[in-house]
Amino acid sequence: MRLPLIEAGEIVNTHGVRGEVKMLTWLDSPQDMCGFSRCRIGKQDYVILSCRVQNTCNLMRLEGVDTMEKAQALRGKTVEIYREDVSDDVIFAAELTGMRVFSDGKQIGELTQVLDYPGNQVYVVEGEKTYMIPAVKAFILSTDMEKNEMQVALLEGMENDAD
Repeated sequence: MRLPLIEAGEIVNTHGVRGEVKMLTWLDSPQDMCGFSRCRIGKQDYVILSCRVQNTCNLMRLEGVDTMEKAQALRGKTVEIYREDVSDDVIFAAELTGMRVFSDGKQIGELTQVLDYPGNQVYVVEGEKTYMIPAVKAFILSTDMEKNEMQVALLEGMENDAD
């Protein structure tokens, strides 16, 4: 299901005395955040005046946040981006949670979790059994965001009966 807002990171600190904030990004790369011109923090919209990468974080200047005190007030808050500002080809993990998962025409469960591993993500699907399915083209046959359905190919070893 497409969400209207996607959590992109958290304001972890201030930077300098002119209101710049340091954001720990939850996107694939801190560089990804630099492509956006607006965001939402708390219940307020902000225009992103500038965004640059510093190690694994972003340093951002936001319209209306021009003092260290105003920047400090945002510390610990979640930064969200608008889904409409992102290509439809991009699917976020948060949008997959709750998706019905099918194999060979039979529903095997619901996607409950997306695990990040160095090689690729792994989808945890829970139903009568629990499945751990690598998020690669060989196993993820199709994803239909409108129907909230995913078609997968299963192999021996993906199924986990142990609790």
